[in-house]
Amino acid sequence: MQQPSDVPPIDDWNRLLAGRVAVVSGGGDGIGGAISRLFAQHGALIEVAEVDAERADTVVRDIVAAGGDAHASVIDVRDGAAVDAFIADAVERRGGVDVLVNNVGDHRPFVVFEKSDPDSWEAMYEVNLRHVFAMTRAVLPTMVRQHHGVIVNLHSVEGMRGYPSEPVYGAMKAAVAHFTTNIAARYGRHGIRANGIGPDLTQSPQVDYLSGYEDVDELWTSWAPVGRLGWPEDQARVALFLASDMSAFVTGHNIPVDGGTRAGGGWYWSPAEHRFVNRSRNL
Repeated sequence: MQQPSDVPPIDDWNRLLAGRVAVVSGGGDGIGGAISRLFAQHGALIEVAEVDAERADTVVRDIVAAGGDAHASVIDVRDGAAVDAFIADAVERRGGVDVLVNNVGDHRPFVVFEKSDPDSWEAMYEVNLRHVFAMTRAVLPTMVRQHHGVIVNLHSVEGMRGYPSEPVYGAMKAAVAHFTTNIAARYGRHGIRANGIGPDLTQSPQVDYLSGYEDVDELWTSWAPVGRLGWPEDQARVALFLASDMSAFVTGHNIPVDGGTRAGGGWYWSPAEHRFVNRSRNL
């Protein structure tokens, strides 16, 4: 049996991912961009899947200018064939994949459930869940062959609590969280770990708190127990922990990175605003 003294040490606390190949979907901006940049700072060789060519170019340019190594492919991860080709290309170029970050997701198109239809359900499925299956399946053969790998799935705190505003979106995020746990249970014996992150109240291209919540600094102490807006870097630091050997004995878990919103409460009905809110302006 392995003894504590046999556990591999962390060789360089400033280069936690040195030489490891990390694939980041939606890695050009927002949370994905922060993950790409932070992982590169810690020595990872970055492979970005990004639907926006300008964002793809920008993140590669930033990483290379800082002395890192990055390559970006402009693809839509909702396209299963494109995903398979992207991963095959990354494996050929880098020799394998050590870390997969499934970051893509969106609450849009937002449709109230009673007005939703199969088309809107399918759109939610494709942008929030289907590509997670596709990307994960594509990297598993090389991770199993290497007998090591880490999968980090970004979903949402709305998959970890009730989300009355858009139940289909919440269900897709909950599915990603449970898929993460199931992958961890199935593939741990192959040296593969899987964990999830449930963000909330974090500035991103999808949810722009900077333009939508001006002059409300005094309300953040009510909206989030930590009393502030979250930044993409807050999510990236947790992703780094989960991707590195710092979490070598952690798998199958989903961590809310939400400033305490799940612990402190959640959604409630506001008679004044006639809607479910978690950031009331009428306290």
